[in-house]
Amino acid sequence: MSVKKMDRPNSGIKCIVNSCHYYMSGDYCSAERIEVQPRNAADSEQTDCATFIPETK
Repeated sequence: MSVKKMDRPNSGIKCIVNSCHYYMSGDYCSAERIEVQPRNAADSEQTDCATFIPETK
């Protein structure tokens, strides 16, 4: 999945993972869209953000 990094936060997504490439100050996400997996999760502990890319510094 190729996701564009926007120059502004995606106001509909809150993210506190500051080690992600799409993280923006203030706990915002700059990904144009996200993908949460897996399909048949039963609760939030079984889900993860497939859009996550580690920030390289």
